[in-house]
Amino acid sequence: MITKMKKLTFLVYHKEYDAFLNNLRDLGVVHIAEKQQGMADNSALQEKIRLSARLSATIKLLQNIKTEEKVTDDSETVSASRGMQILDEVDELLNHKSSLQQQILAYEKELAVLEPWGDFSPESIAKLRDSGYDIGFYISTEANFNEDWIEAYNAMVINRVASKVYFITFTKTNQEIDLDVERIKLPDRSYGQTQELILNNKEELLRQEETLQNIARKDIPSLLAARKELNGEIEFDQVVLNTEPAAGEKLMLLQGWLPASEEDPIVAYLNSQSVYYDIKKPAPEDNVPIQLNNKGLFAWFEPICKLYMLPKYNELDLTPFFAPFFMLFFGLCLGDSGYGLFLLLGVTLYRLLAKNIGQTMKPILSLVQLLAASTFFCGMLTGTFFGANFYDLDWPFIQRMKQAIAMDNNDMFQLSLLLGVIQILFGMILKAVNQAIQFGFKYAVGTIGWIILLVSVGLAAVLPAVFPMGGTAHLVILAIAGAMILFYNSPDKNIFINFGLGLWDSYNMVTGLLGDILSYVRLFALGLSGGILASVFNSLAVGMSPDNVIAGPIVMVLIFVIGHSINIFMNVLGAMVHPMRLTFVEFFKNSGYEGGGKEYKPFSK
Repeated sequence: MITKMKKLTFLVYHKEYDAFLNNLRDLGVVHIAEKQQGMADNSALQEKIRLSARLSATIKLLQNIKTEEKVTDDSETVSASRGMQILDEVDELLNHKSSLQQQILAYEKELAVLEPWGDFSPESIAKLRDSGYDIGFYISTEANFNEDWIEAYNAMVINRVASKVYFITFTKTNQEIDLDVERIKLPDRSYGQTQELILNNKEELLRQEETLQNIARKDIPSLLAARKELNGEIEFDQVVLNTEPAAGEKLMLLQGWLPASEEDPIVAYLNSQSVYYDIKKPAPEDNVPIQLNNKGLFAWFEPICKLYMLPKYNELDLTPFFAPFFMLFFGLCLGDSGYGLFLLLGVTLYRLLAKNIGQTMKPILSLVQLLAASTFFCGMLTGTFFGANFYDLDWPFIQRMKQAIAMDNNDMFQLSLLLGVIQILFGMILKAVNQAIQFGFKYAVGTIGWIILLVSVGLAAVLPAVFPMGGTAHLVILAIAGAMILFYNSPDKNIFINFGLGLWDSYNMVTGLLGDILSYVRLFALGLSGGILASVFNSLAVGMSPDNVIAGPIVMVLIFVIGHSINIFMNVLGAMVHPMRLTFVEFFKNSGYEGGGKEYKPFSK
């Protein structure tokens, strides 16, 4: 369900406005209405936003750095100012690291060039040149190398690598050399000097890494404090920019929203201040922030609804209505009791052993437990347990359960289609209720006509003896439903426009409804494919294990564990994605869900 909201309007004297906002932030329940005036052009605010992004990136970087020692949390040294200082230090370290890495790459390229020539002293070559002798460095192919160069230019082969000849010439400075081969210019450093530079830079790089590890171990809390303080300043500045000056900028006008349940403490505070305020119910045209307030297990499904979009304030929250279907669809898609039991026990054990589970993580773990339990019971319909069929066991209890609930592939196919029909009809009922609440009952008449038509056809197909298809009673109901669909789908338009719109709506309904229902076949298809893959891995584990007392069981267990791990991962992914698709497309479409609501975010520290 959606929390009821109240609209707040404040009028505050400009000299008292900052103090008023600080007190309002301390209360932490008012969502400020955004007007976006001047935000894009406010350079100071944009600079703070960029700084906040830098802090977030630095925090993420440091959190990913593995430290050998335990991260310390010394609350006495944690401060926002220290965090800003650390931000500059980390940026400087990263820039230095990048420079060192580039230098190392450049030196390694030089080293690759020098390696075929060996370790010689460039200083000695320079002295020879000063004495009137020239040493040339050449690279030639084996075929092009001329042995006469040894006599003519005192050529000396230094190395032969991959059909290439590395050689030097030793001549007088004024002697002409005519060689049709590549002459290269070597770096001004020797091989050993370059190696030493690389080693020194790597040692310096290691020191930089150690410094970053030290910061990651000690100073992340300070960075978090700096980001929290900066985000508070950003939010405060945004609120100021959402304020409208009035009476020659002597008064400040601000609008916001608060949950109706929080009205009394806000009124008590405002009555104690020199503030004019007005509290009223939202108008239909207001863009009211949305706070979902579902209870129990329905609250666990709210993150799934938020993945799509929040509802508008004046429409139904569909979370409690799609939650049972989603739970059942997940179980059918995964479809293996063994997988469900494995997930249920794994998550339960994690909750028992893990320490400091966050408040946001607890409902997610509870949701996984619920979906795992659904998988366990849905797997009983087909009798699959890690790819094996436990209904093959000749146990009296198992055989009685098989007779009571077991389904073959044809039954599962029909069940998937039946669930599709039920959810789509249920969505249409919700659409009618939603239309009646938002616009009035007459706007829901056309949808009710479709519900009557589809239910009557379904009853005639299932109970032909009691309610025959095409009988008098059925034809009367079809006539009434047809009139509602064709002549009352848009109450504010004339009869001819209604008739045309009704025909177009009928075309869309007939063509779309069959496709929507067939989409639910994926519930059967995913469960079947997952079961087949599981049985294939079982066969591989048995068939590929060697006939050896020791190696055989080891290989079989490895194939079983690896195969089923892959299958669980892929099938859990599919069991999340496809029920979401059925919910967001088929169910939401047929329930007339519009969405587009903005989440309620109170102005707080």
